[in-house]
Order: sequence, then C-alpha cells, then structure tokens
Amino acid sequence: MEHMETEKRVHGERRTDTTAEPSRLESMHPGDGVIAAALVRDRCDALRRHILSVVHVEADVLDPLIVALLARGHVLLEGIPGIGKTLLARTLAKCIDGSFSRIQFTNDLMPSDIVGSVVWRPRAERFEFIRGPLFSNLVLADEINRTSPRTLSCLLEAMENGRVTVEGKSLELAHPFLVLATRNPIEFHGTYPVPEAALDRFLMRVEIGYPTEAHELALYRGEAPEDRLDRLEPVFTVDALLAMQASCRQVNVEENLARYVHRFVVATREDDGVVLGASPRAALAWLSAARAHALIEGRDYVIPDDLKQTACPVLSHRIFLHGSADAGELVRDLLDRISVEL
Repeated sequence: MEHMETEKRVHGERRTDTTAEPSRLESMHPGDGVIAAALVRDRCDALRRHILSVVHVEADVLDPLIVALLARGHVLLEGIPGIGKTLLARTLAKCIDGSFSRIQFTNDLMPSDIVGSVVWRPRAERFEFIRGPLFSNLVLADEINRTSPRTLSCLLEAMENGRVTVEGKSLELAHPFLVLATRNPIEFHGTYPVPEAALDRFLMRVEIGYPTEAHELALYRGEAPEDRLDRLEPVFTVDALLAMQASCRQVNVEENLARYVHRFVVATREDDGVVLGASPRAALAWLSAARAHALIEGRDYVIPDDLKQTACPVLSHRIFLHGSADAGELVRDLLDRISVEL
C-alpha cells in the first residue's frame, strides 16, 4: 500500500481506514485519461500478484476475473468441485478489502434465504429487516443450477439491477457488487437447466480445469493456502475500486471498432449452425469488457487486441448452436475471418 493504514471492524468485517492519507488511485476521478489508466494497470498487476500468492490459476482464468471486476460484471465459473473456486473468490474479496459471503444453492433454498427477511422485534415493537448474504461486495453463488427457478430469478434481479425487492420496497445492494457463480458441468442429478436469460446476465463464463503437475505438487508440499490467505493484505479499498470502475467507463472506442463489433455479432446470427446468435446486449457487454482490458493494459482507448482477448469468455455462453457444437470454436473462427476495417 502507498500509505499507512489503520484497521477497524464494521459489522464483523475487516475494513481499512484510509481517511488519514488518500492514495493517488483513490483520489483520481473519471477523465484522468492516461495517468488514471497507468495507475489502474499498476494496481491490477499488484492484484494479480496477490491472488497468485494464495491460489494458482492460469491467466485465461484470472484475467477475465479482473476484467469483470473493473467492468462491473458477474462471472460464471465452470469446473468440478475441489479445484479452488471458493478459495479464488475469497482471495479476490480480501484483495479489495470487501465483504464476502458464500451461498450454497440447493433445491429447497428460498429467496428469503439469500435476500433476507422481515422479523418482529418485541422490545422495539416494530418489524426489522435482517439482510441476507446477498448484501455483500462479492457473493460466491455455489452451484446455481441446483436451485429452483424462483430463487434463481431473485438472484438474476439482483445481478441485473443491483437491488432487490422486499415487501414491495426496493433495496440497494452493496457497491461494488459482484457475483461469482459456479456450475459443475458434468453433474446433472438434482439440477435444473440454467435458462438462456440467466446465462446472459453473466458478463463472462470461465472454465477452470485441473492444475498443472508442477503446481499441484507445489500445493501438496507447500504452505496451506488458507494460511497464506490469512496473511494477505488488501491491494486497494472499495472506494478505489469504484474509482477504477468509473475510469473504465471513460475508455474510448473508435467508430471502426464499434462497426467491427456490429459485423461480428451479426455474423453469429447468420451462421447456418446457430440457433441463437449474439444480441445487442452481448455486444455492449463485449465492449465493456474490452474497455476494462484496455485499462488493465494501461490505456484509455480500445485496440483490436482488447476485443480479441475478451471475445470468447464474453460471447461463447451467449451463442447457442445446433447439437453439441462448441460456440467457442465459432467465436474463434469468426475472429480469424472477420478483420477490423481501418
């Protein structure tokens, strides 16, 4: 950290008091251009190092998470149990000094279990709303395909609007608010199909596989990841992250890149093997991810490589093909065939 920090406890969560000496990043504002982008790049490099000091993940998993963090998007993590999805989410939450909660989705989970409920307080002679685990900066939604459509719909409302409805009243969730949802791709007993509308709420879909032999052996012989996580210090505060997200929205996209995105998503709709192509919302999500990728690279403008690096994790779960064909293969094929016009 660039300054001395004082820790305090707020509602049981460890928080960092940064009122004494605000950092350069926390004092920046949208429109700082290249200077702000360079600062964001430095912080994201530090975030990457901190996460890798606790849990090893490949760049094609970690980079989309950081992109989603800056782009204010949610992530669907796909992988079998026991490969570190929960540890990754907890590490990310601690790096931004944010509140974290985990929801284990089951078929009997009710919306009130994740949102909270209204209870009667006899001493105060009034009703009081007790907030559920959804009111956290980072929420790990484990196995979302095991819950009922009603509870999943409640989660989708929160993801799309950043608020929930309780007793007819709209309540704002935490700022920032990020959902990391997991899904086991090989288990179907006791699960529900995740509808296309639900998948579209996720900015990115990321597949996590087994670690390499070297990293798995290092895990067996090294220090327990939980011990490393306990010693981990935040990279930046929640306020700093909000400033970074605001700067992300100021990243410039030239007209020729916007036209490229349009031609690309139209091509997904016209391909013979496609049942459902990329929508305008998918295109907007792609541009949002590209802006975040540019900022992580220290730029306040998007280049074609930003779009190419984010295309598969943003678009592949939004395109549906006949049979068992892989939408990721279609996206990669289109990236090779469609060029950016200068």
